[in-house]
Amino acid sequence: MSLGQTHDRITLWSLPFIVGFTLGVTRSGNLTLLVAGGFLFSGLMFGPDLDTRSRQYKRWGWLRWLWLPYQKSLRHRAIWTHGFLIGTLLRLAYLMGCVAIMGLVGLTLWALAYQYFVGTQYWQALLRQQLAGITHAYLTTLQQHPLEAIALFIGLEIGAMSHSLSDWLGSTYKRLKKNKARPRSLPKTARPPAQRLSPHKFLALPPATYETRTSIARHSL
Repeated sequence: MSLGQTHDRITLWSLPFIVGFTLGVTRSGNLTLLVAGGFLFSGLMFGPDLDTRSRQYKRWGWLRWLWLPYQKSLRHRAIWTHGFLIGTLLRLAYLMGCVAIMGLVGLTLWALAYQYFVGTQYWQALLRQQLAGITHAYLTTLQQHPLEAIALFIGLEIGAMSHSLSDWLGSTYKRLKKNKARPRSLPKTARPPAQRLSPHKFLALPPATYETRTSIARHSL
């Protein structure tokens, strides 16, 4: 498997090509910025190696604990982490779920504090109102900017696939190199079958000593 430093170099060296290709295809600076930003974020912090205590995991700083359940639930280099499309989709769903849970806890505490200090309305109604407003704003943003969302996801996926592809190429190269260095076993020389002498041929041999006839008989068996 490639080292974390190798993955970082691949990401940084590939970034100018990603920017040039995207700008040439889309002719849009905003879409190019989203693709490049997603690619850089995925290659450095949001890639497949979040399923282990890797360099990407450590870059989350004090928020790295968010990925501990993710690591314990999935096997390293499984299709759920390194697979095409499914790895990025699963990480996005997991991160959005974590943000949603933390946001819900924060809004609940805020609503309770608001009711306690202001006392204008029940905290449940205030919480429902805030959640409805956030959900509406999120869905409206997706509806108004679908191309931007697609561009960001493409950047995340390209960054993840560059990581998985380098892992696969590195593992294949090491396996071929190991097989080439392994000594090959020499084929065993075929031993000619022993010739058996019939009793008539044995008696027809010229006169010899008892020991000679006995050794010939043993060799023929």
